[in-house]
Amino acid sequence: MNKCQLLFEDNLVFNNETEALTYISKQLQQKEIVKESHLNALIKREALFPTGIALDGYAVAIPHCEAEHANSPAIFIIRTQSPVTFNRADDTGTVDVSLIISLVVTSPKDQLELLKALFTNLQNKEFYQFLLNASPNEIAVRFNRVIFNQ
Repeated sequence: MNKCQLLFEDNLVFNNETEALTYISKQLQQKEIVKESHLNALIKREALFPTGIALDGYAVAIPHCEAEHANSPAIFIIRTQSPVTFNRADDTGTVDVSLIISLVVTSPKDQLELLKALFTNLQNKEFYQFLLNASPNEIAVRFNRVIFNQ
């Protein structure tokens, strides 16, 4: 995988999933990580294939869209001040998430590998708690080790 930029924001407030997706895309557009088409693609993909994932007593959302809407790879981690409701990926209904991990990839193969690595680690409650509580620097170090294998 090409060098992936890791972005982080904390303590954000969103009223709903669309607000969160819009914020994510606008931030990524400002940094020229994604193309203008990203927001519509992100919202459309989330409607067809929701990304809220219920785990053992907690939930995360991993919004992403096709590689053609990206300029460069990035992972945008957002911790919310209060939970945001996302539609579930694996079931009908919704989950409330306090952790949103948005993926931006330039290659479909990278997306699959990244999703697999993320999902494997997120099934470990300690890793989830770490992401909720650690500093951006600590998160970057751990991501490099367990997600990017560096």
